[in-house]
Amino acid sequence: MTLPHTHVAVGDLSGKRVLITGANSGIGFGLTRRFAAAGAEVILAVRNHAKGLAALDQVRTTTPHAQLELRRLDLASLASVADLGKELAAEERPLDFLINNAGIMKPPRRELTEDGFELQFGSNYLGHFALTAHLLPLLRAAGTSRVVTLSSLYNRSGRIDLDDLNGEDYDAQRQYALSKLANLMFARELNKRSLAGGWGIRSNSAHPGGTVTNLQTTGPGDTLITRLGRLTYRLPFMWQQVDTGILPALYAATSPEAEGGGYYGPAGVFELTRGVKPARVPARALDEDTASRLWDVSERLARVTFPVGSSPR
Repeated sequence: MTLPHTHVAVGDLSGKRVLITGANSGIGFGLTRRFAAAGAEVILAVRNHAKGLAALDQVRTTTPHAQLELRRLDLASLASVADLGKELAAEERPLDFLINNAGIMKPPRRELTEDGFELQFGSNYLGHFALTAHLLPLLRAAGTSRVVTLSSLYNRSGRIDLDDLNGEDYDAQRQYALSKLANLMFARELNKRSLAGGWGIRSNSAHPGGTVTNLQTTGPGDTLITRLGRLTYRLPFMWQQVDTGILPALYAATSPEAEGGGYYGPAGVFELTRGVKPARVPARALDEDTASRLWDVSERLARVTFPVGSSPR
């Protein structure tokens, strides 16, 4: 399956509700625009309120009647994640789509979340794991819903060390790769558990290949690798812009053909640019025993509990 590189067809999403993390910039903002244009009600879950307001205004310049709402979410704070879950649960409105997108990439020094976790593991992975748990009743209430968790090509070098998820011996790239491998394994495990429990949730994952966003500039800092990266940004076989980079995630979220447990990326050389196709799943992501153990550890660390089997909603 390879799709035209300029388009993923999205049907009428009127009456559907989607929450997108990191919705004010990059891939999250691109997805916000496409969902809003299709008629969906979009919840922009962002850490910076001012940037969120600016994103709302920008979307409305092209989609004046867009249904948008801004919610605060700091994935580096489990309390913030829980607060958003409580807010939305109190409204008792089903959630049709959850896009676990926000992330931070390779901060040069080891930083910790509010709860003491290494920042990339804590934000990119554990915060989204907790958010999904808190929103699970709303996703189940939709009858059929989708959860798309963003991964990265970096997951191919990732290793899940259950004894050092926190990166005590810090290496920025290693921790980023770990967080993105964990995201892919979470997406697959969530789909497996949904099927076993009859939750009605189709969970899959996507990566944007080589897409130029602020992710590359807000984390790594001015290193030799980032300087070389900027020099290659104009090479079309290596890098693409956001409107094209969102296509794998958009396909995973909205296409009837996107499979539960699937993983999608660009169709071009080395999965860097152009279109959509099933992405190569690293062998480590297929380790079901490690995925199950990671799930159990994550429930304990995030202080959340998913239902067991087909327990009531």
